[in-house]
Amino acid sequence: MFNKETYIDRRKELKQLVGEGIIVLFGNNESPANYPANAYAPMRQDSTFLYYFGQHRDGLVGVIDIDNDTEIIFGDDIDVEDIVWMGFTPSVADLASEVGVSNTAPMAELKTLCNKAKGRTIHFLPPYRFDTKIQIMDLLGIHPTQQKEAASLKLIKAVVKMRATKSAEEIAYIDAACDVGYVMHTTAQLLIRPGVTERFVAGQVDGIARSLAQGNSFATIFSQHGEIMHGNPSDAKLEAGRLALCDAGCELNDYCSDHTRTMPVSGKFTQRQLDIYSIVEACHDYVLEVAKPGVKYADVHFAVCRLMTERLKELGLMKGDVDEAVAAGAHAMFLPHGLGHMMGMDVHDMEGLGQIYVGFDEETRPNLEQFGTNCLRMGRKLEEGFVVTDEPGIYFIPALIDEWKASGHCKEFLNFDKLETYKDFGGIRIEDDILITKDGCRFLGQKRIPYHPKDLEAFMEKNNY
Repeated sequence: MFNKETYIDRRKELKQLVGEGIIVLFGNNESPANYPANAYAPMRQDSTFLYYFGQHRDGLVGVIDIDNDTEIIFGDDIDVEDIVWMGFTPSVADLASEVGVSNTAPMAELKTLCNKAKGRTIHFLPPYRFDTKIQIMDLLGIHPTQQKEAASLKLIKAVVKMRATKSAEEIAYIDAACDVGYVMHTTAQLLIRPGVTERFVAGQVDGIARSLAQGNSFATIFSQHGEIMHGNPSDAKLEAGRLALCDAGCELNDYCSDHTRTMPVSGKFTQRQLDIYSIVEACHDYVLEVAKPGVKYADVHFAVCRLMTERLKELGLMKGDVDEAVAAGAHAMFLPHGLGHMMGMDVHDMEGLGQIYVGFDEETRPNLEQFGTNCLRMGRKLEEGFVVTDEPGIYFIPALIDEWKASGHCKEFLNFDKLETYKDFGGIRIEDDILITKDGCRFLGQKRIPYHPKDLEAFMEKNNY
């Protein structure tokens, strides 16, 4: 939690940006796992509620009445039965005071406020939890299927504007989260060896996140099938000669980290693996040269795609004119996702507010028609204080190879005969978090998780191959 003045200033700016009406920000409720009482794991608060009201307790709603310059936190105080099971919890009034809000009320009174506000604009954000959708229907009479469209565009744009640019305090928190990410990934690198299961390595990575931070910022991806974008760890044993991809991050002080590393299970890259890995490495590092304020991240993405295409041509996997190949989307055979995304309090920061508003602006619009480009989450012009991920990859997806070969899609740019020999390769991704600075960008976190091939192989030797 930041100091009281931070939250006061944030709400003041939000009021100025939205201009009129009533803003209703819903905090999250507990989310039971498999029966109602099984909900005592740490609750994940809604990020926007946290940004403006700072409190982690469940069952709270923050209201900002712009017209009357009034702020209220609605919520019910806990009773002695709750205290028996969960321990002491401050009153709603005490929680409100900590973030500079002087008015509180029981949750039942929120409906009274909404009823009295008829004729005025009530601003709310697109809900993503079903209990919140039911609450909105009860308060405003809007059916859950209509709530996304009914959400306030003015509020969405105001929240995106404020949360996109990180303050010095927020950057310090992300740096700290990335430092935990360093421990997570170097732990994986020291554990990887033939015979160890994917699930074991991923479990140790998760344990670091839970020991040194609040927990994972997303479900850990760890797999020898790196070509599967969201490959869940399985009971499969790591095999000599294969690659293992680890995509993991933590959440610390409500801010996230997100890194990916791809490691040789045997501790040394084969020449074929190194040929592909060096291309991803070059693309990853190229971002540091071109990403800076005023540059569109879409342009950075396509600059990386052109570099990747040039290098894949050298290996004989692609052919033809580089610019024409990228324009046709041929590179998406190998890179079917975008270069990166916003990051902050959410690992895909604010994505629930609508990616067209978060990752794009009036000048840069998404292309939803072309495979690969339709998954570009971040294309807008970069600004100082933005935090984005840099995560190029090359993947050999057998089903995609088969489909494009059968249809002849981009056949003038792809050597399908050679692609056939890579169906057993897997995939490689290298990911770091970068801060856009005044003149360029920098990695976040104090230490670099080894990724240059010689550095990575030397580090992995510590596990006594």
